[in-house]
Amino acid sequence: MSNQYFKMEDTVFNITEKYPETINLLAANGFENLKNDLLRKTLGKTISLEQALRSKKINLEVFEQKMVEFIEQANPTVTTGLTRMQKLDGSDIRIEGVLPCPIRLPLLERFEDWLKEHQKEFGYEVDYDLKAASMGLDDIKAGLHEQAGDENAIADLFLSAGFDLFFDKELMGSLKERGVFKDLSGLTKLNADFDNDKLDLKDPRGEYSVIGVVAAIFMVNTAVLGDRPFPTKWSDLLKPEYENTISLPMRDLDLFNALLLNIYKEFGEEGIRKLGRNLLRSMHPAQMVKSNVKRAGQEVPAITVMPYFFTQMVDEKGPMKPVWPEEGAIVSPIFLLAKEKAKDKVKPFVDFFFSPAIGEIMSAGGKFPSTNPAVDNHLTPEQNFLWLGWDYINTHDIGALLKETEAMFFAASGEE
Repeated sequence: MSNQYFKMEDTVFNITEKYPETINLLAANGFENLKNDLLRKTLGKTISLEQALRSKKINLEVFEQKMVEFIEQANPTVTTGLTRMQKLDGSDIRIEGVLPCPIRLPLLERFEDWLKEHQKEFGYEVDYDLKAASMGLDDIKAGLHEQAGDENAIADLFLSAGFDLFFDKELMGSLKERGVFKDLSGLTKLNADFDNDKLDLKDPRGEYSVIGVVAAIFMVNTAVLGDRPFPTKWSDLLKPEYENTISLPMRDLDLFNALLLNIYKEFGEEGIRKLGRNLLRSMHPAQMVKSNVKRAGQEVPAITVMPYFFTQMVDEKGPMKPVWPEEGAIVSPIFLLAKEKAKDKVKPFVDFFFSPAIGEIMSAGGKFPSTNPAVDNHLTPEQNFLWLGWDYINTHDIGALLKETEAMFFAASGEE
C-alpha cells in the first residue's frame, strides 16, 4: 500500500520527527532505543523505515497500515471519517462504532466514496464516527452510560465486535431487552461458513446482525515447546505442562472476552482458572507475531493466542507454527445494530455494510471472514468456528458473567 504521510524509504528520524506519535508504536515492536532522543536523532538518520522493519522481519504492508492508523488517530483532521460531522437536526442519521484496524481504512474509503455518490438521494445529513479497534470502546461506553438507556440519544447504527458492549445490561443489553434494535439485513441465510449444522450466527430473535467475525487461533513456538506434546485443541491450553507459558490477547478486549466466555462455556470455572495459571503475559497482536524473539527480562511464550489475520505476518520458515484448533477458531462477531424506529433511513447503510464489496474487503483484505452468502472466505472444511451461541447468550447475563470470569482468571494468574 502507499499512504499520504510517509514513504517506506524515509528515514526513521524524519518520520518520527514529523509524527512523534509513531515513536511508541515502533518502540513496542522492537525499537526501544527510539525512546532515547539522542539515539533517535543519530541512529534514526542512518536507516530507513523499510530497512528497520526488514531487520526485525516485520511485515512491511501490515505495519505501514498500523502506522497510518496511529497518525490519523492522533491527528483527527487529516482525513474524513475520523471526526464527527456536525449534526444539523434531529432527523439526521448517526453511525458509531469501531472497526478492526487492518480493514478500517479500505472500508472507510469505500464508505466515503459511496456516501458522496448517494448523499443527495438521502436528503439528510449523515454523522459518522468509526474509530480503529485499537482505540477501544471507552468513549462509546461512556456515552451510553450518560444516555442512561435513552434510545433517542444513541446512534442509529452501531458497528463493533464486543460482547460486553452489546449484551451488558448496563449498556446495550437494556436496549436489546426493550426491542430497540432490528435485523434489517434482509438475509434469510448467512454464508455457509456460519450457517451450517454446527453453528448459526443469525439472530433467531431478529434483533442483531453480524457482518463478519474476528477469529482467534493460536501459534506454537516449536523452539520453546521442548518435549511437551504439540497442542492442537483449546483444551490442550489448559494442561498443567503449559503453566506460565501462554500469551493471551488481553489488550484486544473484544477477543479476550470471547475467549473467556467460550472457555467458561466449554470447560467451566476450572477451565478459566487453568487458563489463568498458564498465562505468561499479554501482548498486542503486532507484538505476538514476533513472540519468538527473547528480550531482556522476558520469557518467550510457547503458545500465543492471536487473531487469525496476524498469523499471516509470520515467517513460514521460523519456529512459529499456526494451529487452527480442532474445536474451531473462537469468534468475536462484528455486530451491526440498527434502531428499528429509524429503519427507513438506516436501511441503505445496512445494505452497504452487508454488500459483497464490503464482505470482500473484510475477508480477502483482512482475513476477517464475512457472513455475506455471496462471499468466498477461502476457508477449508477443517477451518470451522467455535461460537458462543444465541441460546447461551439469551439465557445468561453476559455482562455479569464477564465480570465473574475475569475475576477468576486474574485471581488464578496473579495479574491485576
